[in-house]
Parts: sequence; C-alpha cells; structure tokens
Amino acid sequence: MGWDEWDRIKAGAAGGGPVGMRLDHVPAEPAAGPSAVTGGLQSSKKAWTTAGEGVGSLRRSIGGALARLEDGQAGLGTTTGCLTAAAQKDVYESWKKYASSVSERCGSLQGVLERVGRDLLTTDEAVRAEMDGLDRRYADTDAVGGQAKGR
Repeated sequence: MGWDEWDRIKAGAAGGGPVGMRLDHVPAEPAAGPSAVTGGLQSSKKAWTTAGEGVGSLRRSIGGALARLEDGQAGLGTTTGCLTAAAQKDVYESWKKYASSVSERCGSLQGVLERVGRDLLTTDEAVRAEMDGLDRRYADTDAVGGQAKGR
C-alpha cells in the first residue's frame, strides 16, 4: 500500500467518512453482485463447525455401538471345540476393528472440519490436501471374496 493510499484512509477515518482500501491482487468491484474472486461462494464458521459436530456425533454413536457389541461378547468363554463360538468371536473381532477404525476416521474428519471453520482463510488446496490425506490414511480394503465381475 502506498503512502498516498494510507493518507487517504487516515483522512477518511478522521473525518468519519467511509474508509476503503484496495488490495493489489483483488480486482476492484462494485458492492452489489457476487465477488469476482469467490464467484458468490460463501462460507461460514458455523457451517463448518456444525458439520464437524455432526461427524463427532457419529463417533459417539459408534462408541455406544462398540460398547453394546462388547457387552454381547460377555460370557462367551472359551471357543475351543465349538466352531460356531469360534466363528462368532472372529466376526466380533473383525467388526470391532472396523468400527474402531471408522470412529477414528470420524474423529480425524471432525478435526479437519473444525480447523477449516476456525481458519476460514484456509485455501481450497489446503482443504483438499487434508481430505486426500484422510483418504490415504483410511483407505478401504477390498471386499472379502474379491470384486463382483459384471454384476
């Protein structure tokens, strides 16, 4: 910002008039209509925070489901000699691991959404990088039994 612009801003502020400032990289535009920079896209901290809270509530629900799943395992005892009990224990361990991973993923996503809401100036590229990092970290595995072909 040049000194002449700074002097104009100070004079406007001292006189009680409107104070405007132009950033070099942002085109000047009239007050009406969508921004030439954002194309009318608006974002709010509340929307991002609400989304983060929604994902957090999913995590709490998964935690409750995990607790009920564990309660259902109580009293199973030894699985030797009983194929059904052994199979049930394997299914339980598998679902416990999966649900725990989903809960962890929800927690990570909640953190990203809340950080974006807190730092509204985060760039689209930075948000995309965070989301891509979550995709890499929590990549789903192939379905058991392979993929269906043409079905």
